[in-house]
Amino acid sequence: MGIRGSTVAIAACAAAVCAGAALTHASTAPGTAAECGTGSFHAEVTRSGGTWTARNGSRTVYSGGDTRAAVQAALDSLTPGRTAKQRVVVRGSGSLSAGSRISLPSYTALDVCGTLDVTGSGSGDQAPVYARDVRDIEVQHLTVTGSPVYGIFVRNATNVTLGRIDLRLSRGLGVRIDNHGDRGVRTRNVRIDHVSVSGTSTHGVETYGVDGLTIGTVVARDTGGSGLLLNDTVNATVGTVDASGAGTGTGYAAFRTANRNGRIGDGYPANIRVGQVIARGGGRGIFCVSESGGLVVDRVDIADTGNNAILIENCSNVTIAARGGSVSRGGEIRLAARSEFANNRDITVQNLTVTDSAITENPCGENTTFRGNTLRNSRLNVCG
Repeated sequence: MGIRGSTVAIAACAAAVCAGAALTHASTAPGTAAECGTGSFHAEVTRSGGTWTARNGSRTVYSGGDTRAAVQAALDSLTPGRTAKQRVVVRGSGSLSAGSRISLPSYTALDVCGTLDVTGSGSGDQAPVYARDVRDIEVQHLTVTGSPVYGIFVRNATNVTLGRIDLRLSRGLGVRIDNHGDRGVRTRNVRIDHVSVSGTSTHGVETYGVDGLTIGTVVARDTGGSGLLLNDTVNATVGTVDASGAGTGTGYAAFRTANRNGRIGDGYPANIRVGQVIARGGGRGIFCVSESGGLVVDRVDIADTGNNAILIENCSNVTIAARGGSVSRGGEIRLAARSEFANNRDITVQNLTVTDSAITENPCGENTTFRGNTLRNSRLNVCG
């Protein structure tokens, strides 16, 4: 049986970043960054004409026409066995194959002041920036174009920082961070300042098996899947998800949580916090599914989605629009459940202005609350 707030009103109306000399972003607020390439570094990669040169101090460690080889040589020239972060700066643009990757070792910061254009086709866990079984890595600036499998791929890592990331792609997935090399050990302490991603065939940013995630802003445009997708991730704070055309024609959403996201032990304490979700067009605006929860979204601004504006399905302890927001046109706000999972529990939808849409609950969840919502030319079909 749900709890219905007495303030619901129904009104019929017409539709109308680098870190400078430091080698970490730790002291920089999310979404801010110094100019690319400023500050000290340990190795440098430059391009003149068609020739790349990689230097570490007075040593030249690579000279030639291969972008990937030049950057990798600079990374490999850093001090072996180090326990403090060393930095490589890349000055120039070049191309590399979708079937190749630049691998980051532990205790490394990479700052790319140029564009990496990915060509051809590839498969598996290939990415222009790749890291696995590492710790204390940082990508301060990175711009990727073309057709990668992944723009950035990180697996089983600790202390990961992504600064200002710009991915203008024609296929693939933007940023994937997971623990699927060893699912018994979570990837931990991930920070993403600002990602702008477009044109992917799947998701813009996706995590799976992460504990400790801080994201400033994800801007997604015309992604094939979700703008931001969190799977089996706990203790996450997200500033803004701003998506247009995310998952058009699909069930994906500007912001999606799935696969027991937010579940800690056997419970769902509030541990996934999102400041704002903005969605225009695309598939859904917000989608919580498959025994996820522990989610608080402060503000929403959703309009003209092709599928549900918001879908809460088999989730626990979810609060939508804690501080208000709006849903206009497009698909309805829906609370639903599939029989193979536990029903919705402890769901709150509040403080929304809903225009030319609907709020629907079917089947009835346990301890569902609707309060403070204003409906304009919209239907209310909920339990209780």
